[in-house]
Amino acid sequence: SSAMTQAEKELTAYHEAGHAILALNVPSADPLHKATIIPRGRALGMVMQLPEGDRYSMSYKYMISRLAIMMGGRVAEEFKFGKENITSGASSDIEQATKLARAMVTRWGFSDKLGHVAYGDNQEEVFLGHSVARTQNVSEETAQIIDAEVRRLIDEAYS
Repeated sequence: SSAMTQAEKELTAYHEAGHAILALNVPSADPLHKATIIPRGRALGMVMQLPEGDRYSMSYKYMISRLAIMMGGRVAEEFKFGKENITSGASSDIEQATKLARAMVTRWGFSDKLGHVAYGDNQEEVFLGHSVARTQNVSEETAQIIDAEVRRLIDEAYS
């Protein structure tokens, strides 16, 4: 693999700084442990937080703070380089934020529109390692509300 260009290093530094700054400033976050722009695997950099002890459950405030931290890298990219220059570097952050927001809405009852109800997530039926069909355990209307609530949580974390 080739070395990162100076421009990639700068963008990665701002992206990771975005995560770190949010982690230091949201209402509820684990302490920062490490921030780096040294590439590892597919990640160009990372910010690591370590909880001070075992966590058996998460508060709404903690989860909202986690969403903000996850989106902080993309926010920093847009702030520094402009919307037209944001990169695909936030793809894993967006994926993690989406999973957390979906669990908040479908498993833990953190949606006023859906109430304190657990909704079966869309599940893929796997046949010989290949996804052959998606089964849906909720009505189309409820699925649309779930998607809208997930989007709302992520949009609020981004703003």
